[in-house]
Amino acid sequence: MGNETRLPDSTEPSARGDNLQTATLGMGCFWSPEALFGHLPGVVRTRTGYAGGTTSDPSYREMGDHSETVQIDFDPDGITFGEILDIFWSSHNPVNINDYKGRQYMSLLFHHDEEQRQEIRHVIQKRAALGKGRPETEIAPYSRWYLAEKRHQKYYLQRYPDAVDKLRLLYPSDDEWMTSTLAARLNGLAKGYTNLERIIQEIQSGPFSHAHKEAVTGLIRQIRW
Repeated sequence: MGNETRLPDSTEPSARGDNLQTATLGMGCFWSPEALFGHLPGVVRTRTGYAGGTTSDPSYREMGDHSETVQIDFDPDGITFGEILDIFWSSHNPVNINDYKGRQYMSLLFHHDEEQRQEIRHVIQKRAALGKGRPETEIAPYSRWYLAEKRHQKYYLQRYPDAVDKLRLLYPSDDEWMTSTLAARLNGLAKGYTNLERIIQEIQSGPFSHAHKEAVTGLIRQIRW
């Protein structure tokens, strides 16, 4: 397929603009959180990785004192950091994640700037006013973050080889498809957080040519799940 059928993505200014923000958080095994946030309109890119510890160059087998995390690039005009925080705290139990007591699965929240730090404080105060108490979440300034291995990116989507093969027609390299907005949405679909018609509706309402929308829509309708 030619360039006309490539879905404009977060890296293309004509599609997304340049006002993206980043959120980094941990809420247990990183597979489900990536799918949870990836299906949401306003979220542009997701990826899994390791953070929160001191071990150099962690891997899944040698994570050291790091935790599994998901990193999200989002358009604040589509979803706010405050909304991300509400979803974060309503979607996991900070006290006992996955019945695991070590640091691999931790409730973690990193602030990338002062504005995020203040918003975290505001949301915690709002939750306290609602009687929800202060969450037992480790909160820290963002520092170093390590990308997880390929097999941990878009985990649920990778369970459907035909979906991966179809995406490669739009995004030939591993890097392109794993960091694409469409892959994030389809990963959410594979986990059951969204449905195909919602994804198609988002494509159809996007700033793309009619021919482009039809080509991409036709391609993803052909995926064998």
